Amino acid sequence: MGQAERIGAVRDETLTSRKTDLAHPSMYKVIMLNDDYTPMDFVIEVLERFFGKAHQEATAIMLEIHNKGSSICGIFTYEVAETKVSQVMDLARQNQHPLQCTLEKA
Repeated sequence: MGQAERIGAVRDETLTSRKTDLAHPSMYKVIMLNDDYTPMDFVIEVLERFFGKAHQEATAIMLEIHNKGSSICGIFTYEVAETKVSQVMDLARQNQHPLQCTLEKA
């Protein structure tokens, strides 16, 4: 085996071992909580705006939040979930609503 072939073989081994070390990122559920003061229409608007839900799906999720106390709005990587929680909470505060949104590991 020539020197060029040996170098190529070593490079292939290195690349293969790196590929096996990759892992999928942890996923997190964004959960919206019910309260007695935030208007239902506002919750629907938030679900459409930040979670890309169609009006009918947003309405169904809003009703689940209302009836069961909470609902999952989506599952994302940590950074995306954290950003969505922050966006929801910021908009709720700007509109003086006590809406709560949290994240937990999926």
